[in-house]
Amino acid sequence: MAEKERSKLKIISLGGLNQIGKNITVFEYEDDIIVIDCGVSFPDDNMLGVDLVIPDFTYLERNADKIRGLILTHGHEDHIGAVPYFLKTINVPVYGTTLTLGILENKLEEHGLKRRCELVEVPLGGTIKLGCFSVEFITVNHSIPDAAALAITTPCGVIVHSGDFKIDLTPPEGNPIDLARLARLGSKGVLALLCESTNVERPGFTPSESVVSSFFDRIFYNCEKRVIIATFSTNVHRVSQIINASIAHGRKVAITGRSMQNIVKAALRLGYLNVPDGVIIDVNECKRYKPSQLTLITTGSQGEPMSALYRMAFGDHNQITIDENDLIILSSSPIPGNEKLVYNIINELMKRGAQIVNDEIDEVHVSGHACREELKIMHSLIKPKFFIPIHGEYRHLKKHAELAVEMGMKENNVLISEVGKIIELSKTKISTAGMIQTNTVLVDGNGVGEVGLSVLRDRKRLAEDGLVVVAASIERLGRYILGEPEIMTRGFVYEKESESLIADVKTFVEKHLTDRLDNRANNIDAVKNGLKDALSSFLYSKTKRKPMIITILMEVD
Repeated sequence: MAEKERSKLKIISLGGLNQIGKNITVFEYEDDIIVIDCGVSFPDDNMLGVDLVIPDFTYLERNADKIRGLILTHGHEDHIGAVPYFLKTINVPVYGTTLTLGILENKLEEHGLKRRCELVEVPLGGTIKLGCFSVEFITVNHSIPDAAALAITTPCGVIVHSGDFKIDLTPPEGNPIDLARLARLGSKGVLALLCESTNVERPGFTPSESVVSSFFDRIFYNCEKRVIIATFSTNVHRVSQIINASIAHGRKVAITGRSMQNIVKAALRLGYLNVPDGVIIDVNECKRYKPSQLTLITTGSQGEPMSALYRMAFGDHNQITIDENDLIILSSSPIPGNEKLVYNIINELMKRGAQIVNDEIDEVHVSGHACREELKIMHSLIKPKFFIPIHGEYRHLKKHAELAVEMGMKENNVLISEVGKIIELSKTKISTAGMIQTNTVLVDGNGVGEVGLSVLRDRKRLAEDGLVVVAASIERLGRYILGEPEIMTRGFVYEKESESLIADVKTFVEKHLTDRLDNRANNIDAVKNGLKDALSSFLYSKTKRKPMIITILMEVD
């Protein structure tokens, strides 16, 4: 018994802190581990060629025998996008609500994992038992149906994990957030609250999703143009509102964009979208209808390169050509960092004559995240002893910690964590117990973790300063150059306009090689490395740039 009292609950975030996305939290007590969410984040501007960033699973791989299950709060990419990569190395049961698992199934099928993975559906209000943990799924509102907060009962006490949420008492579909259940948990005593922080800097309340419905009715009324609406593919509520407004105004609906098509297919199959036969048509059928009879729902609201809207904007879409007969609605807000991409698409669409409406012009979007007053309500209902802000950059976590203190929590009971930090909880104390090492894991095509910082540095250097290749043949016995060296450049200078520079480079290379080859103590590798360093200095003196240099010296008998 004494040994049990000394045991502490460990909480380790492997993502979702000091960043937006890549949400994953580990709960560990003695020989039992559960994992909450497993999401991706998207590469920043310095991650050239990278597709996704996923959590580092090293700690979980070392403790795979302790993991009792992976629990998902909802079906957004920043919460489920990395699940296939997780399951490739750690095959444990995955628990989630109906739509969450329906979206995940598509991902697992793409990765060839569907047959080998165990997906366990849990209804909202349901509870599962995993080792020493029991986990209750509590209804919350978000920009996707079937979102859940989690009440995790541990040997040390109850932990509430908010997931992503807002307080929407008039959701377009489904039930409002279960405030009564949260209040009952708070009255019984909650050891700790882990609560999302995305909108903590925004005052007031997040508007209801129902606000957007009235906008769609207004925009479709007497509109003679084809309406193209870009939104997040996982915002099933928004897609449902668009389809309902289209039906009310006699329009057919076409879906474009792979992720949008996959999620709409899953939502239809699972009953989260109820659409009469004949309303949804194939994109190829659009030519049969007048602009006033058509609505297109598409991906690309964040300006993502190669998304369907991006291809329309730049004239690369096989089926859709944009012109003055199009009204394009960006039904989302730019994610921080994506503003330039979004405005780039807007500019291109307007050049083609399209009319643009976004959230700066009208109420085309509401957030799925709780603003400041809603967060206060969550804190006042839960009344936790300890608080750990999650899901946000440092400024969000800091502001949320300050909010908790403003509401009367002791500063010593609030802990701002970071990725890899081990938090230990007992019934009376919260503290940290060191760090686990985590690395940035990049997905580039089919490669996972194969692109490291050195590769990114090379790509950045190639992008900024280009490449110079020097090739020369060396007579093996006589140790002299055969013919002129060849100089090739890519992304460094335009050779036809830089003939004098290329000639200077050839002269420099010939002289350098002649000097070094006369010294027979120099082996060929030393000569190559010396040439690379010397040429780098020479080019910098001439151009103030440092291209990547590849030297090829071939010994010929």
